[in-house]
Amino acid sequence: MEENIQYYETYEENLLRETLRMCTSLGMLDGELLSSEDIDQKWKEWAPEYIAEALPEVNTYPEFAIACAGYAGMAVAQWWDQDWGRHHSAKYESLHGPRGFDDMDEFIVQNILGLTLDSVDAKQIMNILLCCAQKASTFIQHEHIEHQTVKAFHIFARTVKVMFRIGAALQLKRLGYKFHKIALDRNGSKLLS
Repeated sequence: MEENIQYYETYEENLLRETLRMCTSLGMLDGELLSSEDIDQKWKEWAPEYIAEALPEVNTYPEFAIACAGYAGMAVAQWWDQDWGRHHSAKYESLHGPRGFDDMDEFIVQNILGLTLDSVDAKQIMNILLCCAQKASTFIQHEHIEHQTVKAFHIFARTVKVMFRIGAALQLKRLGYKFHKIALDRNGSKLLS
């Protein structure tokens, strides 16, 4: 069993690294995964519901089923920046548009990120998440996994987790967050420059 866990963890790390590299090469990230424990915790809460809705779509719309996790990550990052006290208890269904899961992407872009669908920013977001989802689909195909198996389920779950984290990082970058190196003294106190 431990061997399986290591396999899934390695898969997740490799997909995250390659997706991060691609987003960086396209100028959407700076080589590091911007994140927050609050945001990551939201995925743990929402993952079962997301996977239950997305999994039936995988055979027909694989990129959409994967990409929507990225949109969900962007929504949570937006809420985290905007007013986490108000949004931290948001339910998964709050991401749904009028057609439920089927228009989650457009609903998030318009109603949570506040962009019009034909705006440059919206088109850029849609393109990068599509590219990420296509890369993830390729990663899944390279695993040569039999459909509808336990292994396929776990690989899908790890894939959408990566997409959620990438989506959150993309939105945090759009909001102006970035890592800063801080010099600390031996006691762990910040040194003045």
